[in-house]
Amino acid sequence: MSGTVAPPDPRRWKALGFIGLAQLMVVLDATIVNIALPSAQADLGISDGNRQWVITAYALAFGSLLLFGGRIADLWGRRRTFIVGLVGFALASALGGAAANTGMLLGARALQGVFGALLAPAALSLLAVMFTTGQERAKAFGIYGAIAGGGGAIGLILGGLLTEYLNWRWTFFVNIPFAVVAAIGAVMVIREPAEGRNRNKLDIPGVLLVTTGLVALVYGFTRANEDGWASGVTISLFVASAVLLALFVLVESKVKAPLLPLRVLLERNRGGVYLSLGVAIIGMFGLFLFLTYYLQVVLGYSPVKTGVAFLPMVAGMIIGSTQIGTRLMTRVAPRKLMAPGFVTAALGLLIFTQIGTDTSYPAVILPGLILMGLGMGTAFMPAMSLATYGVEPRDAGVASAMVNTSQQVGGAIGTALLNTIAASAGTAYVASHAAGATSPQLLHLNAMVHSTQVAIWWSFGIMLLAAAIAAVLINTGRPDAHQGAVAGSEDAVPVLVH
Repeated sequence: MSGTVAPPDPRRWKALGFIGLAQLMVVLDATIVNIALPSAQADLGISDGNRQWVITAYALAFGSLLLFGGRIADLWGRRRTFIVGLVGFALASALGGAAANTGMLLGARALQGVFGALLAPAALSLLAVMFTTGQERAKAFGIYGAIAGGGGAIGLILGGLLTEYLNWRWTFFVNIPFAVVAAIGAVMVIREPAEGRNRNKLDIPGVLLVTTGLVALVYGFTRANEDGWASGVTISLFVASAVLLALFVLVESKVKAPLLPLRVLLERNRGGVYLSLGVAIIGMFGLFLFLTYYLQVVLGYSPVKTGVAFLPMVAGMIIGSTQIGTRLMTRVAPRKLMAPGFVTAALGLLIFTQIGTDTSYPAVILPGLILMGLGMGTAFMPAMSLATYGVEPRDAGVASAMVNTSQQVGGAIGTALLNTIAASAGTAYVASHAAGATSPQLLHLNAMVHSTQVAIWWSFGIMLLAAAIAAVLINTGRPDAHQGAVAGSEDAVPVLVH
């Protein structure tokens, strides 16, 4: 690393627009299919047992291959990897939209996950090497954080509109124009410093160990949802995951060119970001998953109305990220934004525990959504920036991949974990109230409300845990506070230069 900052790329803000568009496409895809799933299931005859794989196939491929994708970005170059990811994602989306049966749809979702695992870390690492000064970096990551945080809720809105007024297949086809525009923009305006490449050979043992380990982990939670936590298959998968990931860490500490250099993971602040963000996403997925079904099944909202109901959360995320997070990022330490942000989101979840069969949207759901949006938006912005701040240019891709890995694995775990908790609570409620029930339909609705409340209580506790992790592990000062500090000093935050 040199001691001077390279001249900034004059086209960096145009590049940010295309990078943001690609990131929006990836984040949208994580939730847009949720709204369309009932229609796709009916159209293709997908069984109840297989419908979850429309979501899980994407999460498994995406979450388990992100580190590999980040390393490929460092090896091939972020711009090239970004473009390949966009083209592949568009082709996989076209395949999904044209799906004629369950197998074709699941295969398309897995392919989307594979190319998303190339695209997402390349996008974030491009920002890391293009925006290196405090104020500009804060603004760029504020915009990126707003997209990353609000895109999931926007996906619910767009999914509702496309499903209700066109066809579920358009939730796949809509990705194609996003990808085409972003790819053309990447070719025209995105450049990256050549000296940021990492041309070491690919760590094949590391790729195999971490990929299979993460697949076993996510699949273990999925099987727990179906077979129970004490089943032999579930326990075997968790044991296998622990062994494989432990072997991965051992291999990474020994090989010359590791897939995930432990210096990236074990730096206290970056490790704190990865862990706290992953935990927070578990809690956040509880909201998306259960509130969506609650609004449609219990309150009778249409897909479009359900999507529109999430708009205040999107607005809160944008305000929290671009106005609160960006403005305060260079004035206060990251943990003073992240921890309070997660606590604010937890308060929103606490409000949601008060839902019933006839809950008022303005009185309960609206304030909960606003608090969730403000809190997560405020926390996302410094998290995205700190996760790659000060990392060596050759490690930018893999450091970026760890941000996405923590989110995707957290989301997959959250879906399976909270689904299992909710299902158990619902079953127990029906068993204890069936004798006195006056209407089977009312019993079903009350059971769904009870199971949703239980799941959200768990989400509330998980979000508080994320706040505690951020407060304890992240101890760096504000980004501009120590520029020029001696590398290796306890509070130094190195400036990324080329």
